[in-house]
Amino acid sequence: MDGEKSLRERLVDVGVELVLEGGTSPVGLREIARRAGVSHGAPRRYFPTHRALLSAVARRGFEELGARSAHAVAGADGPRAELAALARAYLAYARERRGMFELMFRHELLDGGGREAAPDGPPLREATLPLLRHVTELVARCRGEAAGPPAAVTATALWAGLHGIAQLWSWGSLPLALGDEATGSPEPLVDAVLDAHLGPAAP
Repeated sequence: MDGEKSLRERLVDVGVELVLEGGTSPVGLREIARRAGVSHGAPRRYFPTHRALLSAVARRGFEELGARSAHAVAGADGPRAELAALARAYLAYARERRGMFELMFRHELLDGGGREAAPDGPPLREATLPLLRHVTELVARCRGEAAGPPAAVTATALWAGLHGIAQLWSWGSLPLALGDEATGSPEPLVDAVLDAHLGPAAP
């Protein structure tokens, strides 16, 4: 069993390497097998479809992002500071692990609801939701009793804003738009996104 688990993990490791090198295009079962030094049919024992393989790679990305996020918020003073720390960790992950970041949210490529991607664990969608749930809780704490849309709506809009920043910066669009205001990093936009959805921070 341990040998089978280690082979499955090795196949996912190779998938991560390929995604980081060239996005999702080169990540096929045959190329995974070639890189891992196993027979062409070996990956099918663990990943019956290409979607299942990509989903396993994406799950690894969510594990990485979750670990980074937990580290980033350690010691944050209050929900707004925690949201800012999470946002910066999210943008840093997008910048440093670009191929993985792009794959993780391409649900049309992934097995979002089934168990094909992780027969020994929960469906992929259950790996994608904890961070958004946490953001929703933090948004609710920031707003308190203030009127407005449901916290889940505000949290999703905030997430969409951050995701847009990450994508547009990676494509070179935001540095072009910001001109002299660009700093080489999208992180200065974090406060603007938080202010837009939560109101200005208390002095």
